[in-house]
Amino acid sequence: MGLEITKNEINELPIEVFNGEIIVIDDVDDVDDAVEYLKQFKVIGFDTETKPVFRKNVTRKVALMQLATMDKCFLFRLNRIQYPDVLDDIICNDEVMKVGLSLRDDFAALRQRSDCSPLNFVDLQSFVKDYDIKDMSLQKIYAILFNKKIAKNQRLSNWEAKVLKDSQKMYAAIDAWASLRIYNYLNRNGIKLKTKVK
Repeated sequence: MGLEITKNEINELPIEVFNGEIIVIDDVDDVDDAVEYLKQFKVIGFDTETKPVFRKNVTRKVALMQLATMDKCFLFRLNRIQYPDVLDDIICNDEVMKVGLSLRDDFAALRQRSDCSPLNFVDLQSFVKDYDIKDMSLQKIYAILFNKKIAKNQRLSNWEAKVLKDSQKMYAAIDAWASLRIYNYLNRNGIKLKTKVK
């Protein structure tokens, strides 16, 4: 049968917030310390944001890369700092697992900035199938598991803005953190889900 949820059901849910620390990295000098901190963790959340384009045949490089633990999220402003080589110590690190959703697009975007091959990534779209979750969007998976709504109203905002708005920072942090929270929850409680929906 499988677990699923409708848009109307999601709209009735309370909006999720990230209560951890959001750290914007827009200076190259701050990258090393952030990477060293993140390398301590076995699993982190991952996402990227790119300024939307509304014209044909125009592409933009990824502007923001988010890497999250359960209580901190680092927002690397790649449009400001480019892609320092030290970021490969996370992205190409096979000892730190990165969890995200629909990673093919993210990898394609990162390849415009780095030559390294991403290692040790888990794509939730494949991962949740083992737990009989039919819906594939981050918002729907999260709503099914936690009865909270991830607001999407900043998705098409300007990720290359001189200063990111608080609402953009919150949206970006939640996307990476939510992936990690889903992964951790299913690893701990997934067997209950499997038996519950049979």
